[in-house]
Amino acid sequence: MGYIPHPLCLKAMEEVEQYLLCMREWQEEINNGKMFGVLVVEDERHHLGFLAAFSGLLADHNDWDYFVPPVFDFLQPEGYFKQEEHAISAISSKVKMLEGHPSYIQAISLLQNMQKEKDNDLMGWKEKMEEAKKRRDTIRQTTTPDTETMAALQRESQWMKAELRRKRQYHNQLISQQNAIIENHEDEIRKLKKERQQKSDALQKWLFSHFVMKNAKGEERNLLEIFASTSTPIPPSGSGECCAPKLLQYAFIHKMRPLCIAEFWWGKSPKGEVRKHMHSYPACRGKCLPILNFMLQGLDVEDNIYEKAIEAIPNIVYEDEWLIVVDKPAGMLSVPGKQESTSVYDFVKCHCPEAEGPLIVHRLDMSTSGLILVAKTKQTHQDLQAQFHHRKVKKTYLARLEHDLPATVADKGIISIPLRPDPLDRPRQLADPINGKPAVTTYTRKGSRDVVLQPQTGRTHQLRVHCAHHDGLGTPILGDTLYGTPADRLYLHASQLTITHPVTKKIMTFHSPCPWK
Repeated sequence: MGYIPHPLCLKAMEEVEQYLLCMREWQEEINNGKMFGVLVVEDERHHLGFLAAFSGLLADHNDWDYFVPPVFDFLQPEGYFKQEEHAISAISSKVKMLEGHPSYIQAISLLQNMQKEKDNDLMGWKEKMEEAKKRRDTIRQTTTPDTETMAALQRESQWMKAELRRKRQYHNQLISQQNAIIENHEDEIRKLKKERQQKSDALQKWLFSHFVMKNAKGEERNLLEIFASTSTPIPPSGSGECCAPKLLQYAFIHKMRPLCIAEFWWGKSPKGEVRKHMHSYPACRGKCLPILNFMLQGLDVEDNIYEKAIEAIPNIVYEDEWLIVVDKPAGMLSVPGKQESTSVYDFVKCHCPEAEGPLIVHRLDMSTSGLILVAKTKQTHQDLQAQFHHRKVKKTYLARLEHDLPATVADKGIISIPLRPDPLDRPRQLADPINGKPAVTTYTRKGSRDVVLQPQTGRTHQLRVHCAHHDGLGTPILGDTLYGTPADRLYLHASQLTITHPVTKKIMTFHSPCPWK
């Protein structure tokens, strides 16, 4: 049940496309971006057909004809969910009213004025105390005061200090009384917010307990049970409302056998993601992966041929007693992973068993080919990693794009799009100008679809997102299964690497030829 569309899924997608184009009242909403899905099924009489679904709501409804119904319809106007939702909204309205009540705003303003009055009063009195002290010091230094004068000067100093304490105590008492008035008001707000949170948590758990999912074995589990053993025991908001779970649920309930599935995007890309109109994408990992892992139990799922690692032997480009430069083929891991396949690390350990330390200095994505640095000693590893950390290593990549570059893209340029992980759909990255980390790439056109890329930072999937995003080159790298369309490989190759040798201090540049020319 991979996300690479089967020809039957493509045919179903075409039919859904024609249907959506006829629904004029939906055009504005879906053109802003919406995920749809199709599931090709076989019924008990071995007749083929397909089911269609949309993610979440469509025009504020979850039960449109033509599409499968929701797993659990919680939007009934008089149902428990709506009643509790109204109760929570009522609390939110009351909180908003209390936070904006004129008496509360006035009380806060009065407190601020009291604080200013205190500061001004104490500051003015301290200035008087300083002037009086200077005058007393002058008397002591320029005359020989008698005992009575000395006593008077001492009494003045003591009185002024005591008066400062009285003023501070007076203002603090007024401020404390005003704080108590505000605290009583805010205590009511806090109680309401706590009640709202408790109601929201209880409603969320109630909702997830009523999303009872079926699997191919006929077993049932609700979302709380499915997510209990995951790193996020409470399911993310919207779990169970995506296309794939809805499609499979309907198929299992109606004794249909799923054959192939595809989820596809309609409309323009979200601001922080890379989505192309009518392109297929895998189900999100955060919300859907745990659900699908359960629902697919008992179903004969074929391996996705595009996700199989390509077993190949790396080439050694350079080697001395301190380091090795390896040319990694596409489909090979940099370090051992969950897959039972050889990694660059495994290869180097066999080639050079006496090498010590972590070995791998940096990594390439499994689907990216090209040059990787390997250190034979711990000291070499530390030195090379420091060069990466201080951005002294120069890296050059070759990429072939899925489509011709837009005419608006200059021959050379700089792409700066901050990136951060998508917590609900790892390992995908999001463009986020506020919370993302800086990510900068320089590029040079080498034809209508070929580019040279030089990353100035080292963010995950930086080159892939910078190519695919509409603020970057505007077209994904060919074969990018996360941000574009699958092909026979990912057409991204680390072709050149420049370092300072950690021992000889000589600047060295290594090259790897383009594998697809």
